[in-house]
Amino acid sequence: MQKCKSDDVKLEDVDEITDIKIDRRKPSEERILAFLMKTKNPYIFKVNGRLVRIRFSENSNLTAEDCLTNVLKNLYR
Repeated sequence: MQKCKSDDVKLEDVDEITDIKIDRRKPSEERILAFLMKTKNPYIFKVNGRLVRIRFSENSNLTAEDCLTNVLKNLYR
């Protein structure tokens, strides 16, 4: 059983984002909701087997929604 270094997350318990299918014809808000409904944890996932962890800085002018929207737009263009 392989674990990632942070927070004892088991890699096999983390979603592989390339397996999550989202309809690209839908508006971005609907794509975000679909992603949130299909993933176990939207802040920790794998891309081609590599762990990705999303964190937010208190020093940023962007909201959490802005950051997540940007990530999903880049993944599901």
